[in-house]
Amino acid sequence: MDPSRPTTIPPHEIVVIQTPEERQQCYDVRINVFHTEQKFPLETEIDEFEELATHFLLRLIPSKTPIGTIRVYKAPGGGYYKLSRLAVLKDYRSYRFGRELVLALHDWVRTDALKASQSVAEIVSHSQLYIKGFYAKFGYEAEGAEFDEDGDPHQKMVLRLPL
Repeated sequence: MDPSRPTTIPPHEIVVIQTPEERQQCYDVRINVFHTEQKFPLETEIDEFEELATHFLLRLIPSKTPIGTIRVYKAPGGGYYKLSRLAVLKDYRSYRFGRELVLALHDWVRTDALKASQSVAEIVSHSQLYIKGFYAKFGYEAEGAEFDEDGDPHQKMVLRLPL
């Protein structure tokens, strides 16, 4: 067991958002992580894919305090799913909640892709360079050259998820 990892994980749940209030909670987590903490421009945080995306909210229970989020959408005309905006508040990162959010997203993608009778679902993420290894643990592979996104170097990571 990793001595730096907490042994008691706070009670929590991951839900697919249903209300404007829950969507705002996702935005608040993202703004806290990407703008306040990582200094990305605020104007890049909310984009044209918000309405198209399925948003997942990680929250503590029973308080329903939001502590993490991730979103996914089917790329228009692209034939793949786009994983984006994975964020967990700093105080909760040692609990492996990022992993839980990615797995919840994968489960959702499997269900959605099976409706279309697909045998493989392709999921694409634009990963900040320092977390490429995180995505690699799920089977994502780097494709193409590194590129700048919102002023920070990123790498396209792709997973071909068997269904």
